Amino acid sequence: MSNVGFIGVGYMGYGMAKNLLKKHNVYIFAHKNRKPVNKLIKIGAKELKTYSEIKNIKIDCLMMCVTNTPIAINVANKIKNYLNSNTLVIDLTTHDKNGALKMNKIFQSKKISYNFCGVMGGPIQSEQGILGGIYGGKKNDFPKCKKYLNSFCKSVFNFGDVSKASSAKLLSNFLSLMTTTSVIEFFKSAKKLGINIKLLCDVARLGSGNSGALDRIANKAINGNYKGYVFSVDNTYKDLNYINDLVSDLPNANKLSKLAKSFYKEASKKGFGDFLVSELIDKEKY
Repeated sequence: MSNVGFIGVGYMGYGMAKNLLKKHNVYIFAHKNRKPVNKLIKIGAKELKTYSEIKNIKIDCLMMCVTNTPIAINVANKIKNYLNSNTLVIDLTTHDKNGALKMNKIFQSKKISYNFCGVMGGPIQSEQGILGGIYGGKKNDFPKCKKYLNSFCKSVFNFGDVSKASSAKLLSNFLSLMTTTSVIEFFKSAKKLGINIKLLCDVARLGSGNSGALDRIANKAINGNYKGYVFSVDNTYKDLNYINDLVSDLPNANKLSKLAKSFYKEASKKGFGDFLVSELIDKEKY
């Protein structure tokens, strides 16, 4: 069994680490949310309190699933000195347009192989082991990375270098977040106009308005549960900032992403930043 280090066992990381434990020894790092850490320890994960402890373990693969690029860069700069050149780094973080390249440079300075793999799906898909992977890295590293990624990914697609894969991840998020935003406004409009939302969803599912976002939100929202889309307002705003920067030279895409970004910026300003995006359906003042 290989030794896998995992940084970031939050919403998404918990399910990934849980699935990795089926085939690998997993070492998780201290996390501010103790609930997933304690659950993983109960099923066999080992917790490391500091990055320096990694020196005492032969880590074959280090996975990172943190909130944003600045945090990832901070972690990379701290942990690079404790890894050996045989460690395979797989970064699952959603980065800004230059983030993956910066991360690659940090690990290359220690001759450590850096690989990017953005994932598509939510916490449920993560725990079920059916995420989609958007891989970027050296051609020879792809089969090595799949050995670990297949633990929680149904399919992994190779986009070439880390920059292409990181951009592909943002564009994939662009599509899903724009669709999700449309579904939220669809629900709010129906609610305001007094239209039967169950019937309206049944109609939408028969046409081109059907989507994964509609299914994730509608199945619960029609019964008054607005927690179907497990992604926070602040995370959505962060991703749309990254996307808006990525498509800055594409006028229409830039306008669309900027408009959506403004919705979540306003929601965050009103104190809804920690809410799930689908919960905005029930916020009359938003």
